[in-house]
Amino acid sequence: MIVPFVKMHGAGNDFVVIDVVRDESFRVLDWGRLSRTLLDRRFGIGGDQLLVLEPPDLKDAAVKMRIFNPDGSEVEMCGNGIRCAALYCKRFLGVQVERFGVETLSGVVVTGIEGDEVAVDMGLPILEAERVPTTAKGRVAGMPLEVAGRQFLIHAVSMGNPHCVVEVTDDEGLMMAETFGPKIERHPFFPNRTNVEFVRVLRPDLAKVRVWERGAGLTLACGSGACAVAVALRLAGRLAPEVALELPGGTLFVRYQGLGEHVFLKGPAVFVFEGRYPLTLSAGEERDV
Repeated sequence: MIVPFVKMHGAGNDFVVIDVVRDESFRVLDWGRLSRTLLDRRFGIGGDQLLVLEPPDLKDAAVKMRIFNPDGSEVEMCGNGIRCAALYCKRFLGVQVERFGVETLSGVVVTGIEGDEVAVDMGLPILEAERVPTTAKGRVAGMPLEVAGRQFLIHAVSMGNPHCVVEVTDDEGLMMAETFGPKIERHPFFPNRTNVEFVRVLRPDLAKVRVWERGAGLTLACGSGACAVAVALRLAGRLAPEVALELPGGTLFVRYQGLGEHVFLKGPAVFVFEGRYPLTLSAGEERDV
């Protein structure tokens, strides 16, 4: 079987996009298994995540987006992935309206294209610790967490997927994403594992971020992670309502006024190339249908 794909990225957060809307025969593929092959940067196409676009199940969505990590796990939400999916819908699926919904495991997310950038209404952040989820109750804001003999002050936020935000004071602290990110991801405090963001605030309207993504490792950017940072540190009095977040792959912009308000994410989405990938049963074995 030959599967067409498109490679895209949002601020360096890169995706392999496969369209099942125009060819539903691909529905039979085991995407969790296949993602481990396609996303391999040496033996596959390479990418942070696989985005599978399907006909929507919900009437207020133009497309359904499924998201798979390099380890084969399926996740609920990806802010940069939604922005790439929105641009794909405009170019390849004939979506002409200014704003439209993308269905995810976390619900329908409304997107809109603004010039060279794509904006997303990421909805209300989840702050209740039990729903992030964590093993705590109430809210996790500046709470100490011991990880591998070191104590961090953490904030827990869900943007439809779990995030742990850690503020640091210098660029050396940002580098801890590589060493402590995987340890925090799998800490028992987070029963579904978590994405991890290390943040250095430069000004109330500007911060630097490094991200360790659950199931993917270090990535150049993370849209939902940028939103989690803006929410956590806005509520902590450290960031302004509108903030630019500098990630290794580029800058994302987040607007969050405060409790009870939606989070809005904006940034670039880029087509890199199109291709056709030959599948073998060992790479993408078909399920019984």
